[in-house]
Amino acid sequence: MERKIYKDLLLWKSKDSRKPLILQGTRQVGKTYIVNLFAGREYANSVYLNFEKDKGLSDFFTNLSPEIIIKKISAYKRRDIIAGQTLLIFDEIQACPDAITSLKYFCENAPEYHVIALGSLLGVSVNRGVSSFPVGKVEFMTLYPLDFEEYLWARGEESLAHMIRESFSKNEALDLLFHERALDYYREYLFVGGMPEAVEEYNKNKNPDLVRIIQDSILEAYQNDMGKYNKQSEIPKTRIVYKSISTQLAKENKKFKYSDIKHGGRASEFEAAIEWLCLAGIAAQNYRIEQIMLPLSAYRSLCDYKFYMSDVGLLSASQDIRFDDILIDNPMFDNFKGGLTENYVFCQLLINGLSLYYWTSGNQAEVDFITRIAGDIIPIEVKSKTNNRSKSLKTYIERYSPSYSIRISMKNFGYENGIRSVPLYAVFCII
Repeated sequence: MERKIYKDLLLWKSKDSRKPLILQGTRQVGKTYIVNLFAGREYANSVYLNFEKDKGLSDFFTNLSPEIIIKKISAYKRRDIIAGQTLLIFDEIQACPDAITSLKYFCENAPEYHVIALGSLLGVSVNRGVSSFPVGKVEFMTLYPLDFEEYLWARGEESLAHMIRESFSKNEALDLLFHERALDYYREYLFVGGMPEAVEEYNKNKNPDLVRIIQDSILEAYQNDMGKYNKQSEIPKTRIVYKSISTQLAKENKKFKYSDIKHGGRASEFEAAIEWLCLAGIAAQNYRIEQIMLPLSAYRSLCDYKFYMSDVGLLSASQDIRFDDILIDNPMFDNFKGGLTENYVFCQLLINGLSLYYWTSGNQAEVDFITRIAGDIIPIEVKSKTNNRSKSLKTYIERYSPSYSIRISMKNFGYENGIRSVPLYAVFCII
C-alpha cells in the first residue's frame, strides 16, 4: 500500500542537516507499516523497539549517552547498529519519557545515526507533562488515514487518479464514464474510509460487514486509549464528547454545542476532554472566522467551532451507517450525509496542509470552509449532491469579492461566474 509520506521520508534520509524524526498519527493509521517498509527498502537493516509492549526497554535510557544506548540495544537485539546503514525505530515512544529526551542527544552528539520515533498519543503525553520534550532537536511528520487519491491507488486505479489530476489542472470536465466511476469510488470511501486495515479488507473481499468489524475494533481501541494520559475524572467526559461529534454532525446546524452533550453543559466542563481528542489526533476543530482579514487565525472565534472526526469511515461506523444508506439517495439520510460530506472534505483539505475556518453572517449565510490558496483567501462551499443553488456563497462573494470561489459537489469540473466546480472525488487536488 503506497503512501505519499514515503517521498517525505526519502527527503529526510538524504538531508545533511537531518535530525531524529518523530512520525505522529492516530493508532492503526499505518505508522509502523510505512516505517518498516521504508527501512526494508532504503537501509541495510533496521532495529525495531516498541516501548509499550516491552516495558524493560526503559532501563536502556537511564543514561542518555547515544553511544551507551546503542551498545545496549545492539546487545539486546543481537544486531550490529551501523551509522547511516541501520534505521533505529522507536515505536510508542510516549511510553518511555527518557527515550523522548534521548532524541536531543542523538541530534547533538550522534547525528550520524538515523532515528525515527513513532507515537500515537505523543501529543497528549507531552502536553500533559508526562514526557519532557527535546524542543528544536527533532523533525516532525504526521501520517493521516489514506486520502482519496491513496485510496484509488490501493484500489488499483492509479490511471483514474491521474486523469482526475489532469482534469483539475486544466479545469476540464472528466469524461462521463470516468466521472461516474470516480463518484462510485467516492461513495465507497465514505463507508470504508482511509484506515489501512479497513481499506485492505474491502480491497480483498468487498464485504462491508467485515470492514465494519475492523472499524468497530478501531473505535473501541480509541475508547480504551482515552484512559491513558488522562485524569480519571476526564475519561468519561472524553468518551462522551467523542461520541457526540457524529451525533452533532447529523444536525442541520453543525456548530458543536456543549448543551447537546449534556443538559446545561458548559465549555469549562468539557475543555480538557476536547483538548485530549485534538492532541490525540482523532478529532479536529474548525473555528468560525469573524472577519475576512489577514492573518485569518487572528480573527477566529474560540467559542464557535465545528468538530470533525479524523476518518470518514469511522464516522460512518460510529453511527452504524450502512453501505446502502450511502449508495441510495434517501432523503431521510440527507442531514447526516451533509455532515459526512463536510467531514470528508475537511479531512482531505487538512491532509493537504490547508488551514481551515468557516464563515457565517448572522443566521443568514454560512460558507463551509475559508482558506488561503496561493496567497488568496478562498471560500469553499460543500454540497453532498449536484444542487448548486446557494445564497450563502453568493452573499460572501458580493461582500468580499474573492478572486474566485470553489464549490465542491457531485457536479463535474467547470467554471462559471467566478465559481470553480470541483467534484467531491477531486478534493485531494486542492492545495
